[in-house]
Amino acid sequence: MDTILFLTILVVIFALAFDFINGFHDTANAIATSVSTRALKPRVAIMMAATMNFVGAITFTGVAKTISKDIVDPFVLENGSLVILAALTAAIAWNLITWYYGIPSSSSHALIGSIAGAAISAAGFGILNYTGFMKILQALIFSPFIALAGGFLMMSLFKVIFKNRNLFKANTRFRYMQIGTAALQSFTHGTNDAQKAMGIITMALIAADLQSGDDIQLWVRIAAAVAMGIGTAMGGYKIIKTVGGKIMKIRPVNGAAADLSSAIIIFGATLIHLPVSTTHVISSAIMGVGTAQRVKGVKWGVAQKIVMTWIITLPISATIAAIVYQILNLVFSQLSM
Repeated sequence: MDTILFLTILVVIFALAFDFINGFHDTANAIATSVSTRALKPRVAIMMAATMNFVGAITFTGVAKTISKDIVDPFVLENGSLVILAALTAAIAWNLITWYYGIPSSSSHALIGSIAGAAISAAGFGILNYTGFMKILQALIFSPFIALAGGFLMMSLFKVIFKNRNLFKANTRFRYMQIGTAALQSFTHGTNDAQKAMGIITMALIAADLQSGDDIQLWVRIAAAVAMGIGTAMGGYKIIKTVGGKIMKIRPVNGAAADLSSAIIIFGATLIHLPVSTTHVISSAIMGVGTAQRVKGVKWGVAQKIVMTWIITLPISATIAAIVYQILNLVFSQLSM
């Protein structure tokens, strides 16, 4: 089998594996609040999230096109298939490490950092598309702050609207509302996060001269959507505990406010074709909601650990990807001799 074709097949397999891991790694983000308030049982919430993730994943392609061309240009990337394989290997490794320890890190940061690190390792810093890369970085950096403000404003609005309502009745109604907001959250997760694997596969197809444009082929969309849906169905109970309980004590009204505000922000990013970290957005929205209710109610120690993970993910994943690329390049160079 031709080496390029073999590498492309490996990239497709690893990209779908990344999407699968992203599914069970990030499922918790979309349903953590609804599970923690007992609006939904974990199994029901996970199956609903899997379905809505799949629907969201096959509905949009704008973020996939951004990933496929705005970090590095796949048309000029030498050893492109090897670069992409190294990036996926590093991103998967970091996702598994953070999942094992129950840390809600960003799959988006891991993937984007890994692509940049592997590409730089292969061709130097000049290979990066700095305009596109900075646009993506800005979206990743600013979206948590927007989510923090959005959660604060949404919770403040709920407090004004429902200030004279019976607390028990309001909680019951908000539990029902959370079923809808959790479904919306899962849908928006699919519209943004599943696109990243689609973009990676498209990059690999272009690098291998198997595709001449940046359109996302139908089989790529369906495969990525299925992989994320199955991964979501596997669940992520470790991270549910962190997002849904350790940041703050969540009541139904808090959960609904956090879900609704973060879903709006994620979907807004999807509409303008920008990848954001659903982990960052959802966790920040929860912090914003907690701040609106009572600043001391937020467990800032846990929040600080999450933020630290956000900060270190990009450089660590980039470094891992750079090392993996050099190892893979050496191995395939020896095999082709």
